[in-house]
Amino acid sequence: MDASFAAAAGTVDLEGLRKVHGDAVAVDGIDLRVGGGEFFSLLGPSGCGKTTTLRMIGGFDEPTDGRILLDGADLAGTPAHKRPINTVFQSYALFPHLTVAQNVEYGLRWRPGVDRAERRRRAAEALELVRLTRLAGRRPVQLSGGEQQRVALARALVCRPAVLLLDEPFGALDAKLRKTLRTELTAVQRAVGTTFIFVTHDQEEALEMSDRLAVMDRGKVVQCGRPKDVYEAPDTEFVADFLGLANLLEVTCVEADGASHAQVRLGEFTVAATRVGEARTGPGRIVIRPERVRLEAAGRTGANCVPAIVDKLVYIGATSQVLVRLAHGPAVHVLLVNDSDHEHLRPGEPVTLSMPPAAVRLLSPAPVPVVAAEPAAARRAAEPAPALTTD
Repeated sequence: MDASFAAAAGTVDLEGLRKVHGDAVAVDGIDLRVGGGEFFSLLGPSGCGKTTTLRMIGGFDEPTDGRILLDGADLAGTPAHKRPINTVFQSYALFPHLTVAQNVEYGLRWRPGVDRAERRRRAAEALELVRLTRLAGRRPVQLSGGEQQRVALARALVCRPAVLLLDEPFGALDAKLRKTLRTELTAVQRAVGTTFIFVTHDQEEALEMSDRLAVMDRGKVVQCGRPKDVYEAPDTEFVADFLGLANLLEVTCVEADGASHAQVRLGEFTVAATRVGEARTGPGRIVIRPERVRLEAAGRTGANCVPAIVDKLVYIGATSQVLVRLAHGPAVHVLLVNDSDHEHLRPGEPVTLSMPPAAVRLLSPAPVPVVAAEPAAARRAAEPAPALTTD
């Protein structure tokens, strides 16, 4: 690939970004920086505000409050077509009457100083990048879903944007193809160096592809960081439960110090944990990822060793899932990865769970939910009509 293919990667700053639709708050005060050249993901369930955030960055929606800066320049009032930002949509939006090469060239037609020869050269370069040179003369209807997705990517990159936005581009593809394209998309991003902002609800996609990710819930960013850090050290119950499989267990905190250490009562047993948030005692919840739990022989004692009973075993290919039940009742998931030492396990068999204190996190209490204001239209409809009077 020509070294001049990519534009300088842009840095995006969101400052107090907010979007309100009528009485509904879609995005609620986001402060976020996406560094130049990062592959950054916005991750969250449907309705959390991630696509609305992407649309505001792209210029398709105007913020209600806050600012969007690109390399320090405020984008307020700059229309979408004048921003050095391109978007790959889930629908791909290819022109059915144009060939693959013509689709890729399309965005260059009105670029000053780009003649036909230059358009064709850059389109060919973009198609080579996504490995579609041999399909340049085909129409979109003659392509598979994965090939159409790569055409849309080439068309977006050929204009050399400072930032590329991707709104769930794999949403219409089957699981096996999604995995293949994740690898390809990451390779393309590394090759061109453009800043990618990727929206997805798929936790595996975000963990595999991102340099950093932000988990969103109800219009807010609830945690941001490297995938490994967010997965292994969730700050809230929502992040722990949404990002992968997690054991969330009710406990009572009996001791907490200023160094993020805590002692909690898990049924009849005391377990050491790493505390999230301020020191406190009383009811709470701990989280530990299944792969951090170790199965030991029954009767073993020691720090953070808890007796349990095997409840169920499930073979799922590369791993086996074991559901165990603690002495006081709650179930705990344990994942055994190609572990022949535990092939003898049977339901009803006693075992010991060993849980490293660093992997047991005492979470901050969930925030008290805020009751949304009743929509004005509904309030007016519920109010009694004014009495009619006569003079």
